[in-house]
Amino acid sequence: MIDFNFFQIFQGIGTLFETDMKTTIARIALIFLGMFLVYLGTKGVLEPLIMIPMGFGMSTVNAAVLYLSSSKIGTIIIDPNVSEINDLMGVLQIDFLQPIYTFMFSNGLIACFIFMGIGVLSDISFLVAKPFSSMLIALCAELGTIATFPIAVLMGLNFGQAASVAMVGGADGPMVLFTSLILAKDYFVPITIVAYLYVSLTYGAYPYLVKLLVPKRLRAIEMDMSVFPEIKSSQKIAFSIIVCVVLSLLFPMAAPLFLSFFLGVAIRESGIKQYITFLENTLLYSSTLFLGLVLGVLTEANTIMNPVVLKILVLGILALILSGIGGLMGGYIMYFITKGKYNPVIGIAGVSCIPTTAKVAQKVVSEANPKAFVLPYALGASVSGVITSAILAGVYIALIPYIK
Repeated sequence: MIDFNFFQIFQGIGTLFETDMKTTIARIALIFLGMFLVYLGTKGVLEPLIMIPMGFGMSTVNAAVLYLSSSKIGTIIIDPNVSEINDLMGVLQIDFLQPIYTFMFSNGLIACFIFMGIGVLSDISFLVAKPFSSMLIALCAELGTIATFPIAVLMGLNFGQAASVAMVGGADGPMVLFTSLILAKDYFVPITIVAYLYVSLTYGAYPYLVKLLVPKRLRAIEMDMSVFPEIKSSQKIAFSIIVCVVLSLLFPMAAPLFLSFFLGVAIRESGIKQYITFLENTLLYSSTLFLGLVLGVLTEANTIMNPVVLKILVLGILALILSGIGGLMGGYIMYFITKGKYNPVIGIAGVSCIPTTAKVAQKVVSEANPKAFVLPYALGASVSGVITSAILAGVYIALIPYIK
């Protein structure tokens, strides 16, 4: 007679009854949340490139819990906590996404790959043509990245965790990933997930913030497009290598990010078609796919149930709101400097979610005045935002270990 045990055969269901009620409820909730993220991604409400693989990973990892031994349950997808060499070699043979996590996530390599792709897609002509206004706005748009840090510390996070969640204010997912892997490895999963969830919402939420803080008559200001001189590729390549070297001298801890971004820019301007095609298509999109998938499968119930996650959720949205306000403040400063000739909406593009926030600026301006075109100015501010966010990441990574 065969001893048939339903829960031993269908272990995903069986393990639901092996854990406490809170964990079981969390697993079920995350399965449905993953499905919802896939739906929002397919509808374009959230960024589909990230949300579809993340949603699939989130739903699957919380369904695919099995008995690893008589006393341990888990999955055969990823074990982020394994560190001993012998154990790691064993896990690499079993967990199918473990090589991706170990060799691309734990050292921040995937963030650098994505930054190379972003560099290839970025036209720095407008930054080189208008460096003062672009950098002023970008610096103002780091308000959330700076102001959220002391608030997070007051809420009970340590300095590394506070700095990592503050980086959400830069609206740059790879930057948050890189910083949290170094300063808050225990919480890099929830911090990075919060970053990508909120960054995906900037396209839908920031227009309301702009309309709230900038009256229609100012949103309708037309910008002078004739003031942009022609910037040669040689000038942009020279700018890239000089800035990369200077920033690496000042902030060597963030040198991998500077190198990746500016190398991508230089490759774009040099016209090396083979590299351009590889970086902007194969490398960028494959890295984005695995980023979303790995973040999804790291979203296990036990991770999300940590009370710190609620603080991260609150602080993440606060950081993005403050950064949006700071960017618009920068836009208003330029408006007064130019005696009313600068559209303050451009300030929202200083939040470095390139090119999303630049598109937000143009969209809001076009609604107020279809003849107004601000995208070049906005792109300059957005590219500057990438640079200032990397600088702040370098500052945090360099200083936090010395703060007692």
